Amino acid sequence: MCFNFTSSIIFLLTGVPGLEAFHTWISIPFCFLYAAALSGNSLILFVITTQPSLHEPMYYFLSMLSTTDLGLSISTLVTMLGIFWFNAREINFNACLSQMFFIKLFTVMESSVLLAMAFDRFVAISNPLRYATILTHYRIAQIGVAIVIRGTLMLTPMVALLKRLSFCSSHVLHHSYCFHPDVMKLSCTDTRINSAVGLTAMISTVGVDSVFILLSYVLIIRTVLSIASPEERRKAFSTCVSHIGAVAVFYIPLISLSFVHRFGKGAPPYIHTLIANTYLLIPPVMNPIIYSVKTKQIRRAVIKILHSKET
Repeated sequence: MCFNFTSSIIFLLTGVPGLEAFHTWISIPFCFLYAAALSGNSLILFVITTQPSLHEPMYYFLSMLSTTDLGLSISTLVTMLGIFWFNAREINFNACLSQMFFIKLFTVMESSVLLAMAFDRFVAISNPLRYATILTHYRIAQIGVAIVIRGTLMLTPMVALLKRLSFCSSHVLHHSYCFHPDVMKLSCTDTRINSAVGLTAMISTVGVDSVFILLSYVLIIRTVLSIASPEERRKAFSTCVSHIGAVAVFYIPLISLSFVHRFGKGAPPYIHTLIANTYLLIPPVMNPIIYSVKTKQIRRAVIKILHSKET
């Protein structure tokens, strides 16, 4: 039986297949990851907001990164922990679309922010004397607005087109959150248009961003190698370490998940599920750690705030 009145459809989310009896125990590391992501990114935002010395372009972009990481964590928190704690698997179609949209939106926004941060590092290294005049507060605000608008315009058609689908027999999704390909697989309607629009949206956002980030670092390396002093080269490269780490923790899990889905068909189902659950949490957990450890100004500001609270 097929359903065209999609708003009344109830999907069933899935926890970790085959390990349902251990969901309470499995929830413990996920709780720690969520706590680390929420507290770490909130602390970064608080530090940047309250410390005037951090009111610079690099840290404004870092605050955007922390905001997207918070959004990404919150987008999956309710359904994932709801399944692990209360076996609350049901989600209606509209709620599923909303969750899917925000997960994709914050993913695309994170990719865009990483590209903006790469541009920031390129300007800082290649044209340091004009850095403040190129990346003004107004221009940074424009970039932030453009990132949100770009993600919204690219992803709205992808999600809206799901409303035209009919769904037959099984309504069981294979993740603990609504995943676009997962929903399409349940449809008994031709989904070629949906697949094409979804692929186009991802290539024109995350795919294009990755190419431009790589290009930015080619230009950065060329600029740094033209610097005569080895000490100045080291200092220039050191300003990029945190950003390179953030790019790595975003793209490596994303690529790993794609490889597992494509080549790991023989792996147990719980492997796919655990990787899909953790890949959305790795960037929000790791980014605050990377920037706190590798960025001296952030580290000092965090220590200063923590000491002031103790006294």
